[in-house]
Amino acid sequence: MPDQSFDLVILGGGSGGYAAALRASELGMSVAVIEKDKVGGTCLHRGCIPTKALLHAAEVADTAKDAAHYGIRATFDSVDIEAVTAYRTGIVAKKFKGLQSLLKARGVTTIDGTGKLTSPTTVQLADGTITGKHIVLATGSYSRSLPGLELGGRVIDSEKALDLDYVPKKVAVLGGGVIGVEFASVWRSFGADVTIIEALPHLIPNEEEVLSKSLERAFRKRGIQYSLGVRFQSVTQDESGVVVTLEDGKTIDAELLLVAVGRGPSTAGNGFEEAGVTLDRGFVNTDDRLQTSMPGVYAVGDIVFGLQLAHRSFQQGIFVAEEIAGLNPAIVSDTNIPRITYSEPEVMSVGLTEAKAVEQYGRDAVQSYDYSLAGNAKSEILDTTGSIKVVRVKDGPVVGVHGIGTRVGELVGEAQLVVNWEAYPEDVAPYIHGHPTQYEALGEAFLALAGKPLHAL
Repeated sequence: MPDQSFDLVILGGGSGGYAAALRASELGMSVAVIEKDKVGGTCLHRGCIPTKALLHAAEVADTAKDAAHYGIRATFDSVDIEAVTAYRTGIVAKKFKGLQSLLKARGVTTIDGTGKLTSPTTVQLADGTITGKHIVLATGSYSRSLPGLELGGRVIDSEKALDLDYVPKKVAVLGGGVIGVEFASVWRSFGADVTIIEALPHLIPNEEEVLSKSLERAFRKRGIQYSLGVRFQSVTQDESGVVVTLEDGKTIDAELLLVAVGRGPSTAGNGFEEAGVTLDRGFVNTDDRLQTSMPGVYAVGDIVFGLQLAHRSFQQGIFVAEEIAGLNPAIVSDTNIPRITYSEPEVMSVGLTEAKAVEQYGRDAVQSYDYSLAGNAKSEILDTTGSIKVVRVKDGPVVGVHGIGTRVGELVGEAQLVVNWEAYPEDVAPYIHGHPTQYEALGEAFLALAGKPLHAL
C-alpha cells in the first residue's frame, strides 16, 4: 500500500473513532480510520448491541411465561438458542453494513490493518505509513480479569458468553456491575440458576443505594441469587463444571463462571508510549479537552480513564473533531453522561447521587424526592415496581436523576436535559407529560421538589 496523507487519522473504528470520523468529514477534513477488526468496535459486534438483543429476547421469554396475567393464552416452551443467535447476529450484520455505507458516503477512507503510532503525525502499517495533521487514538478496551484468574475453558468473559450455543443450567457471575447483572438477567429469563458474586456491599455499586437495594429485591424475587461483600478467592474446573471459593470459605458450584469485573484499555502494542504518549495504568492521560501529552494527538473512549460507555466514546469523538476544527465545543463531564443498566428491571441515572451531592454541596444544601412508580398508571400497566429519585440543590438546580423499573432507560433523555441544562424543578414542573406514560413519574418528582406535589404526598 502506498503511503497516504490525511487531515485526520483515527486509530480504531469503534464508537469514538467512527463518530470522530463522521463529524470531521462533515467539517471538511479528509479522514482515514484504521481498524484491525470491524468498524463499530466492541459496542456493535461484541457489546452493547448484541447483549441488548439478548435482553430483548429474554423480555419476550418472560412475557410468554406471564401471558396469562394479561389475559392472553400463550405458553412458553423453550429457548431456541440457535434462532436467538440468528436474530442477534442479524441485527449486528444490518447495523454493520449500514455503518460501512455511511462512512463510505461521507468520504471516510477505511483502512483494514493494525496501526502503530510512530510520531505525532504518523501511523505505521505493515505495508506503509499513514500521515495525519492530527491523530486520534480510539483503540477501545478488552474484557479484563482479576490477578491470578485466567480465562479459559469454563471460565469465560462476556464475549464467550455471547457465543454460547446452549443455555447453561447453572451459572456463577463474578461482578455485580452492569455487565454482570445484564447477563444474570438474561440467563435467568432463559431458565438458568444464577448466582452473582460481588465484593462490594451492593449490586451496581456505583449507583444510588436506593436503586441497588431495589434491584437486589427484584432479583431475589426473580430467583437470582447473589453474594455481596465477600471477595472471590479461587476457582477450579473440570469437564462438568466449576467450583468457586470465596474468601469466607463459601463455595458455589456452577457449569460456568462468567468473569464480569470490568474492561481494560487496549493500549499495549500500539506504540503509544514509545512514540511519547503518557499512560497511567494503561489508560491514556489527556487534558480536559482530550489532548494527550503529544500536541496534535487526541484520545477518546475506553482508553481515557472514566466511564466506559459507548455513548461517552461517541460524544468524545464528536468533541475532538470539533476541537480540531476550532469550534471550541462544550465539555460534558462524566458525571452528567446518562447511564443505563438494561436488566429486568432497568436502572437509569444521570448526574450526582444524593451522597455525592451532599459531599459536594453539604447536607443542608441538598434536597431529594423519591417517587414510587406504584403511583404511575403506565408502570401499573407494565406490571413494574420501582421509583424515580430526583436530587437538587436547595433553591438551585436538579443535579441528579435516578430510576429503576421496567423500561425506565427510555426516561434518561429528559433526565439528562434537565441535569445538563441545570434546570430548577420550578422551571420544568409546568411542562406537560403525556398520559399515561412513565415520563409522568419524572414530572411528578419535579412537581414535588417544586413544592406542589400532585399524586405524591
